[in-house]
Formats: sequence, C-alpha cells, structure tokens
Amino acid sequence: MVQIRMRKLFFLYIAISTVAFIWFYSSCGFPECKEKEIDHLIKKYKARNKELDKKISDLSQQLQGCQKNVMSSGRTEFSHSPTIYMVTPTHTHPEQKANLVRLSHTLLHVKNIHWIVVEDSVSKTVLVSKFLQSSGVKNTHLAALTPHEIKMKYNDPTWLKPKGVLQRNAAIQWIRENVKPNRDKGVVYFADDDNTYSLEIFQEMRSTKKVTVWPVGLVGGLRYEKPVVKDGKVTGWFTYWKPNRPFPMDMAGFAVNVNLFFKFPEARFSNEVPRGFLESTILEQLNVKMEDLEPRAVNCSKVLVWHTRTEKTKLKNEQLMIKQHGQGSDTNIEV
Repeated sequence: MVQIRMRKLFFLYIAISTVAFIWFYSSCGFPECKEKEIDHLIKKYKARNKELDKKISDLSQQLQGCQKNVMSSGRTEFSHSPTIYMVTPTHTHPEQKANLVRLSHTLLHVKNIHWIVVEDSVSKTVLVSKFLQSSGVKNTHLAALTPHEIKMKYNDPTWLKPKGVLQRNAAIQWIRENVKPNRDKGVVYFADDDNTYSLEIFQEMRSTKKVTVWPVGLVGGLRYEKPVVKDGKVTGWFTYWKPNRPFPMDMAGFAVNVNLFFKFPEARFSNEVPRGFLESTILEQLNVKMEDLEPRAVNCSKVLVWHTRTEKTKLKNEQLMIKQHGQGSDTNIEV
C-alpha cells in the first residue's frame, strides 16, 4: 500500500512539474525566443536613444542661438542709446559713504550710465576711491575744493550758501574734454547723493533733445514742485517759494542734452548768484527758453524723484566714550 501511494505521489509530482513547465514557457517563451526578443528591444532602445540625443543636441544649439540673439539685441539697443552722465558732488561727512552706497545700488540697475563723482577736496580721498572701485558702476572720480570762505559748515542750514558749484563745474569740464559731441549721444543730469530716484526717471530723461523736466517730490515746503503742462507744453510752475524765478525748480527736476554744453562752452554754475538761482542761471547760460522744455513723467503728473535728505548723525557719545573709557570708536573701521 505504501509503495502504491508513493508511486501515485511520484506520478502526481511528475504531472504537476510538467504542467508547471509548460505554463512557464508558454508565458515567458523559450530561451532562444526570449533572447531574440531582448536583443530586438535593446536595438530598438538604442535607436530611440540615438534619436533623442540628436533632438536634444538640436534644441541645445537652437537655445544657444536664441541666447546670443537676445544678448546681441540688448547690447545693440543700449550701445545706441544715449549715455546718462550723472554728476554727483560729495564731501567728507559721517553719512557720506552710506549715501553713496545707497545711490550706487540704484545705479546698478540703470543701463548706459556714467557716474561722475566729484569730491569737495584738494585730492581724491581713499574712502571714495575704494568705494567707487568696488561699486560696479562705470564712473569717473574727480576732486575740486571749495574755498574756505564760501564753504558751508557742517551745521549750517542747507539753504545758506550754494552747494556743489565748483564740483559740478569740474564735471562739466571733464565732459567737454572727454565726450565727443558728434559721436557720443548723451544726457547730463545733476543728482545729489541723498535724493531718491525711481528707475523710471532715467528712462524718461534718456531721449532728451534739449532739456527735459518733471516733478520733484518733498521739496520747497510742498509735497511736490512741478512744471505746469498744457497741451504737452510747459506753461508755468507749481511752486510756492520765489515763483518768479526764470526756472523755479529743483536741480533734480531736469536733464540737459550733452551737446548744449559744447554749443555754449562758457556755460557753468556760479557761486555769485542769489539763493535758489543755481538752476535758472545754468539754464539761461545754455540759452534755454520755456518753449524748449520737454515735459516727462506723464506730462509732469507723476513723481519719480524725491528731494530726500539724510539726517545728520549725532555723535556726541564719541566724546563721552573718550572721557569715560579713554578711547572712542576705532577710526580704522570705515563707516
């Protein structure tokens, strides 16, 4: 009985193994067939991969071409646009570097600008020289000393005497000596270092034919001062202080085509003018008339520059530190 059962189990094992074998190869194929199928799939994959590599290469070349076209287009656009020669007088005071750093960060976003920084000093200082070298803005660094007898003291009110006169004149002279009027299209803008400038203002002035004008915010004891515009022409001025001046506006409120400084080579700023007449004097010397003014900033309805002022820092505790501890701040640390 045992032998019969063992025999039955053996035949059952053989039957099950045979069925399993047949099922496996019917599902997976015989080895040689499977191998051929795998070879076919590999060849198909390699062909597809080669095709994709070619497409990627073609797309990469197209992308590089597009990038070159965009960069070339940008260089062409700005290489043919007028350069803005921005003139900034500066002098040594505790807030000087902070003002210049803040202003430079605006100028980093402006294409085709040449920053002319003029120190009120016998020679160029190390602080400003080092700063300009690392500023990332194309610049020219000059120095022109204001005589002691007409120089403002640190605590004098800002309106007491004309400021930045000789420094602006030094920049104008540099422009006359280095710019080629028949070759170099440009605009001159006199910009104080503590004002606030929208990036839009630089685009507004770039197409100046003679003199462009716009509103200035937070100036003259008003929320803004501005030219009055009618039918696209300047007809008057919105200002409270001395409205009868020929051009009653702030220095930040106009830009001049560089060619005018060559057409009128004697034009320059003067310390011998009444308070508030610096702007009027230079424009009159450039033979500018009311009808020459080109209103910008949506017909002078939009404020894009503000006559902000940096607060004078009180450093009285420096002396107290010296008195109590024998020394104040380390003067080797540049501020």
